[in-house]
Amino acid sequence: MRTFYSCLYRSLLFPRKFYEINAEGLPVHYSPYNGEVLPGYMYTDTGFWDTFRSLFPLLNMLYPSVNREIQEGLVNAYKESGFFPEWASPGHRGCMVGNNSASVLADAFVKGIRVQDTEALYEGLQAGTRAVHPSVSSTGRLGHEYYNTLGYVPCDVGIHENAARTLEYAYNDWCILQVAKALGRPKKEIRELEKRSLNYRNLYNDAYKLMCGKRKDGSFEPNFSPLKWGGNFTEGNSWHYTWSVFHDVQGLIGLMGGNEAFVSMLDSVFAVPPHYDDSYYGFPIHEIREMTVMNMGNYAHGNQPAQHIIYLYNYAAAPWKAQYWLRRVMDRMYSPTPDGYCGDEDNGQTSAWYVFSALGFYPVCPASNEYVIGAPLFKRAVLKLENGNSVTINAPLNSSENFYIGAMRLNGRDYSHNFLRHDELMKGATIDFLMDSVPNKNRGVESVDAPYSFSRE
Repeated sequence: MRTFYSCLYRSLLFPRKFYEINAEGLPVHYSPYNGEVLPGYMYTDTGFWDTFRSLFPLLNMLYPSVNREIQEGLVNAYKESGFFPEWASPGHRGCMVGNNSASVLADAFVKGIRVQDTEALYEGLQAGTRAVHPSVSSTGRLGHEYYNTLGYVPCDVGIHENAARTLEYAYNDWCILQVAKALGRPKKEIRELEKRSLNYRNLYNDAYKLMCGKRKDGSFEPNFSPLKWGGNFTEGNSWHYTWSVFHDVQGLIGLMGGNEAFVSMLDSVFAVPPHYDDSYYGFPIHEIREMTVMNMGNYAHGNQPAQHIIYLYNYAAAPWKAQYWLRRVMDRMYSPTPDGYCGDEDNGQTSAWYVFSALGFYPVCPASNEYVIGAPLFKRAVLKLENGNSVTINAPLNSSENFYIGAMRLNGRDYSHNFLRHDELMKGATIDFLMDSVPNKNRGVESVDAPYSFSRE
C-alpha cells in the first residue's frame, strides 16, 4: 500500500503548472517560447519520451480536467514557437528523441479530451513531421528528410540513435493517423499516414529477429551487436527497442514468424545474461548498472523502452507469462524504502507503470483506447472517476502465490479478452478476477488478434 501511494504521489509531481490567474479570473502565462505574457494555459517540466507511455494515460483516466489544461498549453506552445515541445523545461530543451508529443495529444484526443482549437492541433501535428527546430534538435523530427523519403533514418548520415527515431516516428505517425481519422481528413492523407506507420518494418533484420540500424543504401549496419547500448538506439540496445512497435504488435509477430517465435524472443530478453557493450558511451551509464544489478537478463525496467515488453506476451497467446513477470517486477523492483526504486523517476513514468500494473491493466499503445490486462496486485481497488462513475477491481484470492488469472468477469459476465476499453471503463465497471497459483493456459488465447492490428480496424 505504501509503495502504491508513493508511486501515485510521484506520478502527480509533473508536469508543473506554468500559468497564473489574472484579476478577471482567467489563466495567463509567460511564454518561454517568445517571451510574451499571453492568455491561456501553460505547463512545463516534462519529457514526453518518458511520459507518453503511461503517465499521460493515467492523467487521461483519473485527472482528465488537468490534462485538458495541459493539452491547451501544448497548443499554445505550438502557436508561440511553431512546434509542440518534446521536452519542456520551461521552453524547448535538447533532450531525448522521437516526436512523442503526437502520442500525448492523440491519446487525449481519442479519449474525448478535446482542445478548443482542433485545427491548430492537427496543423501542429503535421508540421512536426516535416521539420526540426532550428536550434533544438530533439523538437520536431531530426532526420525527417530521410524518414519521409526512405522510410527510415539511416545509420550512416551522422544522426545518432537513428533506429530509435525511426521506430518512434512510425508509432507517432500512427498516433497522428488516429486524429486524422477522427477529424475526417482526406483519404489520401489517411493512406499516407497508414503507410508511414508501417516504416518500422524497414529496420527488421530477420537474421537476428531484431531491429537493426540501416545504411542509406538499404544495407544493414555491419558488425551488429544486440548488446550495444546507444549508437542506433536511445539509452538501450536492440533487445529493448525491437519491441517499440506499440501500434502493430501483430505485424511484428508476423515478421518474427508467428506466436511461438515471438514468445521465444520475448523469453530471450529475460534469458540473455545482463551483459552489455558500452562502447558508445565509453562507460556503463546508470541505466546499464541498474539492469545489471536487477539481474533479470536484458530486461531493463529502469529505462522506459523496456517497460511495456512484458505485456506483449498477451498478443501471442501467452498471457500467463506476462502475469508471472509482472508480479516479479512489482515485488523486486519497487518497495517503500530509501533504495526501493529501480531507476530514474523520469517525470512520473516509472511510478505510473506501477500504478497501472498494480491495478491489473496497462496502456501498451496510447491513442488506441485500450489497456492490456496484466495481473492485479490488490484484493480490491476502487477508482473514483471525475465523471462520478467508479471502476471496482476485485481479486479476493490475490496473494503472493496467487498471481495468475484463472478467470475474469466484467460487469458480471465472463470475460475472455486480453484488453479493456477506455470508453467502457469510463461508464463505470466492476472487474472480478479469480486468482490462482497455477497458470490458466486456456484463458485469453482466443483474443490474441484483438488489440491494435490494422485488420481489426
